Amino acid sequence: MKIDILTLFPEMFTGVLGTSILKKASEKGIVEYNVLNYREFADNKHQTVDDYPYGGGAGMVLKPQPIIDAVESLKQEDKKVRVILLCPQGETFKQSKAEELSREDHLIFVCGHYEGYDERIREFAVTDEVSIGDFVLTGGELGAMIMVDSIVRLLPGALGNNDSPVLDSFSTGLLEHPHYTRPADFRGMKVPDVLLSGDHRKIEEWRERESLRRTFLRRPDLLKEYDLSEKQKQWISDWEDEKS
Repeated sequence: MKIDILTLFPEMFTGVLGTSILKKASEKGIVEYNVLNYREFADNKHQTVDDYPYGGGAGMVLKPQPIIDAVESLKQEDKKVRVILLCPQGETFKQSKAEELSREDHLIFVCGHYEGYDERIREFAVTDEVSIGDFVLTGGELGAMIMVDSIVRLLPGALGNNDSPVLDSFSTGLLEHPHYTRPADFRGMKVPDVLLSGDHRKIEEWRERESLRRTFLRRPDLLKEYDLSEKQKQWISDWEDEKS
């Protein structure tokens, strides 16, 4: 995968892309990062990328020319590229979106600053508008970092165990089950007996049940879109009886 990031502050990405899984994925040739300052594409000697909004109002607006020219230079003949605009008005980023984007070969992230974007950037340069949540940041850089991390870890070979991303919270539609490791007894806090039993069928059922229980207690909204089996419905009914 090739990932281009357009930003006014490329130095913000140095530590993130050069550390841990993101660095290893690059070293393995799984992903290629390219961070560019779109100020370099400005068509004036002062490299101005923003201006006052027509009609008045607070703040400055990013001009269409530098960003659209930057996107076009990166796309070249690649018609399949996804151009992602980080903005509060976009769709909320979820695991399903990360999985969708992880199947692409080329992604371009556009990180905004100031009051907003000239609307023509949205209309003519991007394929996706994405928000990482219902809050406002000073720029799109942190959002892009989060998305890149979430996407790259899904690429084949990025993680040591290819099953890991499949079992993550949200990938299955539920929150992930609890995990335990040695020692089996820490200050009187014991690992559930079933995990020490060696009975893989019982362990898988325990994990399924605890995954569902954790979702039921912490994120019941996720269950509205989840196709529950009859067994899972009975578990939930039992927990609802316990709560009442």
